[in-house]
Amino acid sequence: MADEIKSLDALKDAVAGAASASTAAAEGTEAAASREPKRDALGRAYATGKRKDAVARVWIKPGSGKVTVNGKEINAYFARPVLQMILRQPFQIANVEGQFDVYATVVGGGLSGQAGAVKHGISKALQLYDPSLRGALKAAGFLTRDARTVERKKYGKRKARRSFQFSKR
Repeated sequence: MADEIKSLDALKDAVAGAASASTAAAEGTEAAASREPKRDALGRAYATGKRKDAVARVWIKPGSGKVTVNGKEINAYFARPVLQMILRQPFQIANVEGQFDVYATVVGGGLSGQAGAVKHGISKALQLYDPSLRGALKAAGFLTRDARTVERKKYGKRKARRSFQFSKR
């Protein structure tokens, strides 16, 4: 009798294990299905990137590596080499340098924030165009939106935290 109970328990465990395995497999296929390339009718991937107060709308498509920001070439819009390097980082990490054309429109913030916003947008668009690049981009931290923004000014203060100069007399 005890042997039959043990065999029934073993059978129940096996059935439960098979059910959970099939559920996990179904979830795995759903996760794989959600990681399909997302492209429009023209074969472009679109993403929005943000940094500080800057918001960038970015489209990427296969091409020769031409980068256009607000209708200007990268060298004309981002004159500083450091800002140009920031824009190239996602392509270097993903090992796809010179394989995609980028068209971006960016508004708000300063040049540094705009460069960071375009970089964030390029990273998200690359991941949408080819989901296999997601691991490298995520490990480099390019898919995470940098939430640091300027702190607001408080009343009774000269700036956000700076007080007025104290005078004893």
